[in-house]
Amino acid sequence: MTSQTIANTPTPDQIRRAPKVLLHDHLDGGLRPGTVVDLARETGYSQLPETDPDKLALWFREAADSGSLERYLETFSHTVGVMQTREALVRVAAECVEDLAEDGVVYAEVRYAPEQHLEGGLTLEEVVEAVNEGFRLGERRAKGDGHRIRVGALLTAMRHAARALEIAELANRYRDLGVVGFDIAGAEAGYPPTRHLDAFEYLKRENNHFTIHAGEAFGLPSIWQALQWCGADRLGHGVRIIDDITVRDDGTVELGRLASYVRDKRIPLEMCPSSNLQTGAASSYAEHPIGLLRRLHFRTTVNTDNRLMSHTSMSREFEHLVEAFGYTLDDMQWFTVNAMKSAFIPFDERLAMINDVIKPGYAELKSEWLFRQTASTSGFSTEKD
Repeated sequence: MTSQTIANTPTPDQIRRAPKVLLHDHLDGGLRPGTVVDLARETGYSQLPETDPDKLALWFREAADSGSLERYLETFSHTVGVMQTREALVRVAAECVEDLAEDGVVYAEVRYAPEQHLEGGLTLEEVVEAVNEGFRLGERRAKGDGHRIRVGALLTAMRHAARALEIAELANRYRDLGVVGFDIAGAEAGYPPTRHLDAFEYLKRENNHFTIHAGEAFGLPSIWQALQWCGADRLGHGVRIIDDITVRDDGTVELGRLASYVRDKRIPLEMCPSSNLQTGAASSYAEHPIGLLRRLHFRTTVNTDNRLMSHTSMSREFEHLVEAFGYTLDDMQWFTVNAMKSAFIPFDERLAMINDVIKPGYAELKSEWLFRQTASTSGFSTEKD
């Protein structure tokens, strides 16, 4: 192992302090367990399987790890169930930002489906305004704690429903008020993205941004439709692009036409390693396609998906990847710059984040090893000759 490799191997503390960029995180998948309990009590929600925060946190993780799709989906019924009032949405959004900032995230795009928060009588507009208020509150609180973070919202339409165009229009109306783009989510099989072509055509005419959940549970056709029919700017997950890549016994690699297109066009892949293990898209961190895709220089990014269900954070995701692939601070910076390049904010703002926040942050971390080495070799020995 070279001194350069040793210098760049991040410790858990350095991983936490490193500036990170998050593009794929679900608001209803990242609540604090204690907040779920509090909101259930305040709103009269009586369906929680546990009312002790620690036991509830364990239940969420075990349900998500169970291999049962029904139990996995049930976890979201509880979080969404307590997010039906303006006050609840503001609190959840603010705490989301605080938690991300504490973990070293400097820019995040957090997604949610406004149509899932109407049971308490809120309108779509009131949902968006409440979440935006919470995000701004969280940014101010984080700043007060010494952290800098910027958060944009992605409005999600559910692919099994029929409100995609309505949600796309909503995203466009709030595009200068905290909403940075659009997404569709939900079961891929049986609900292809082409069912919502009107929404994507509308967004393209409005010069707006959108990502599409594709290539997670379903294969290459989902990715192909998202790109070639719908025109997605990014792929949510996109992990199944690995099915169009052949690794021969001698180690040489051949890319199919779709994989070549994704790499050549620099289409961002919103990879979520821990979540992919839970859904069966990968069998282990060491075998996750992100390792090969990074080696082949796809525009890969690292994300959390659902922090509560996966008991994860951006720092934990990177810790797993460092252990599995021996990644260094240089690798972390590469993933982070990839994500910032792919964000749905103006170019000059992305460039400023890269040059003024991300690169200086990693340079500082990488310099720490040099000063530790200097200190350890320049001290006077107290032993007698």
